Amino acid sequence: MIPPGLALVYYTANNLKCNIIEFMREIVTVLLLAALPISELRGAIPVAMGVYGFDPISSYLLGVVGNLLPVPILLKLLGPATELLRRSAMLNRVVSWLLTRTRARHSALIARFGAVALVLFVAIPLPATGAWTGALIAHVFGIPFRYAFPLIALGVSLAGVLVTLATLGIIKFFL
Repeated sequence: MIPPGLALVYYTANNLKCNIIEFMREIVTVLLLAALPISELRGAIPVAMGVYGFDPISSYLLGVVGNLLPVPILLKLLGPATELLRRSAMLNRVVSWLLTRTRARHSALIARFGAVALVLFVAIPLPATGAWTGALIAHVFGIPFRYAFPLIALGVSLAGVLVTLATLGIIKFFL
């Protein structure tokens, strides 16, 4: 028979181990939600606060860090990926048309607002805006990594504040 004191220590240690594993699983889930191109901050922060019960500051930090995780990878790999696609004659025509069309339609906006345009585009927490699209815009318009990453990080930080405030019910996006 196990002495009651030892059984209590064993049960507490085992329960603590399960709680730590569950807590780490929740953190990883929020980070992955924030890193995905569809959900980004708009999905990660409400899940962190509403489903897992994280406080607003932890939810914000996990969301922002998770959302920024893929950005350096995207900024570094979009150039080589574009060059790889251009090796095919058919894909080269499609990629060239798409890049030329996008630059022609939006270069005036980028020229007029510059860095502010990228920050604001990333900061608006709507579908099809965010860190992934911001990295794509930086690639299309040839913004170097050393400028693009801080601008995207600033936009993600602002979007995180907006989503956190909206999740808390302090601001409303749609009436």
